[in-house]
Amino acid sequence: MSTKRVQLKGITWNHSRGFTSMVATAQRFTELNPNVDIVWEKRSLQAFADEPINELAKRYDLLIIDHPWAGFAGKNNVILPLDKHLPKTFLQDLEENTVGHSHKSYSSNGHQWALAVDAATPVASSRPDILEEKGLKLPETYDELLALAKQGLVIMPGIPQDTLMNFYMMCCTMGEDVCVSKEYVVSEEIGIEALKMLRELAVEMDSQIFDWNPIQIYEAMTRTDKYAYCPWAYGYTNYSRNGYARKLLHFHDMVDIKGYGKAISTLGGTGLAVSVETNEIETVMKYVEYVGSEACQKTVFFDGGGQPGHRKAWTDAYTNEITANFFKNTLPGLDRAFLRPRYYGHMYFQDRAGAPIRAYMMQGGDETMLLSKLNKLYKESLDI
Repeated sequence: MSTKRVQLKGITWNHSRGFTSMVATAQRFTELNPNVDIVWEKRSLQAFADEPINELAKRYDLLIIDHPWAGFAGKNNVILPLDKHLPKTFLQDLEENTVGHSHKSYSSNGHQWALAVDAATPVASSRPDILEEKGLKLPETYDELLALAKQGLVIMPGIPQDTLMNFYMMCCTMGEDVCVSKEYVVSEEIGIEALKMLRELAVEMDSQIFDWNPIQIYEAMTRTDKYAYCPWAYGYTNYSRNGYARKLLHFHDMVDIKGYGKAISTLGGTGLAVSVETNEIETVMKYVEYVGSEACQKTVFFDGGGQPGHRKAWTDAYTNEITANFFKNTLPGLDRAFLRPRYYGHMYFQDRAGAPIRAYMMQGGDETMLLSKLNKLYKESLDI
């Protein structure tokens, strides 16, 4: 690597899982390579989901991105195809040690556009102290979940983005992946049943959930003693570590949905990408390889608050000891998670489809008309 002074800028999202983990890797990389300075900046979780990466790529060398942007990247010259710059053996290791479809999720048009340095899907979480105090056990079925919700002890994220992901989850669990047909999002029978179940649960919950994302759900569960269980929200291992929050959360696999099997939630996680605008390709690729390595993922990245994307970090005794077996308990959910559509126009649909579902969950309405509206948005997205 060159001895000239190199400065790199990165953008991630504003949570310990997304920010301090990357700062920790940057600090250690600088200690190993004193001529390199890496500064990570942060933005809100909503901005992370919404802001186009083509705008960010103009300002930053490194980007933490959401995998549905892979289709956009595959069609536009925005971020670099990492398979053209990283060792084949390294990428093969990541492919073999993926958590669920995480590695594949950043692949499009024959190229790897980001490294899955962070893996996540909606999983269940609980306050074991509250359940024990009330003599309650973890729900194992949808009906048991609904019964617990009727006691006012259950919450789930209800903002549009998470509402849409949970709609996908219900449909997939009942045996029908979304956005497969060119004519509709999902069949009317499955779509109506999915909507009805989500509303049936939502009406038993605090109305504040409709303003809460997963982070706000976990903060509500740990800052107060009102809520004992969340059936599905994107997992955050931070809340299962002693000292991070006021109270410790335990994380679990999800309930069985009316005999269809355990919920198949919608894969999330984040990927580390490189802007085509960077002037320091050699240095930035060395850093990317460092962050994605098994050694870093299991130690510096994890110890900095990260939620690794390397499978060996999920099966590691140390990471599980620190997190009350977060990784061991939720890995089955990650492995069966649904890889949401990544075609070029899907972000158009994703950005617009959650709000009408959220409105239905809050106020009720005609499920058939709602599905028609979703189908209209879907067809528009296919024409982009």
